[in-house]
Amino acid sequence: MMYDALKIRLVEEKIIEIYHSDRIQSPVHLSIGQEHVAVGVCAALRRDDPLFGTYRSHAFYLAKGGDLKRMFAELYGKATGGAKGKAGSMHLSAPEVGFMGSSAVVASNIPHAVGAALAARRRGTGQIAVAVFGDGATEEGVFHESINFAALHRLPVLFLCENNGYAVHSPLAARQAYRIGTLAAAYGVPTHSLERGHDMMGIRDLTAATAARVRAGGGPEFLEIHTCRFREHVGPGTDFDAGYRDDAAMLAWQATDPLTVHRDLVDRMTPALLAEIEAAMAFADDSPWPGPEELLTDVL
Repeated sequence: MMYDALKIRLVEEKIIEIYHSDRIQSPVHLSIGQEHVAVGVCAALRRDDPLFGTYRSHAFYLAKGGDLKRMFAELYGKATGGAKGKAGSMHLSAPEVGFMGSSAVVASNIPHAVGAALAARRRGTGQIAVAVFGDGATEEGVFHESINFAALHRLPVLFLCENNGYAVHSPLAARQAYRIGTLAAAYGVPTHSLERGHDMMGIRDLTAATAARVRAGGGPEFLEIHTCRFREHVGPGTDFDAGYRDDAAMLAWQATDPLTVHRDLVDRMTPALLAEIEAAMAFADDSPWPGPEELLTDVL
């Protein structure tokens, strides 16, 4: 898990490094600080469990097993990307490993996960579906419709809230009169909250226990995992001078971040990972652009 988390961080640090070169053809929402959630959750899932992500999904794409070369090619807008260069950072997908896709529209992935859970139930596949979303998505009507439907039909779906405390620049206190940790209980959905969003083993164990109950027919469950976004909402920079937050919370998280604390292990793993990243970037650089014949293909 440390290797996987470090891979995600180094990939995103490389994205920061090259972003201003215009090689990346889309906006990016970075997972730096939040990668432990993706690694811990995905370590507890089956490869064929469908997971639906958000626009901030580099971490879940990689943790679920998505191909790094195809990811960079997609970011570069190249034909060898997972969506032939048409999707970019905010719409990554790798269905061959159960990463079914991500969406730039807040909460729009949640009903897709519920639908996949309904399909799994009817087909008897034994899969569970996972809907990943931020704290802001709980304010959307489709979240409530989806969790209500899943609860009524006792569907095998795991609702996973990555709570970093902000929707773009707005803190929880300015947006929500409710507590996320008790919200799903109103629909009869068991809820579990974990404050230590950097504890990958704790996240894995909690997810594994929850997934086992869901898979066994216990109905949907809700996980809230607190975490911290180290970078700005969108883009490669930081935003601590924007006036809506300071860096105190980030520094507190960094003090217990395994990727900060275990520097000896990080230093040993970094060279091999950097070589893998450079190879993926070279693959993307050498890949062709999609031709004009692709303009209207794959459009529904």
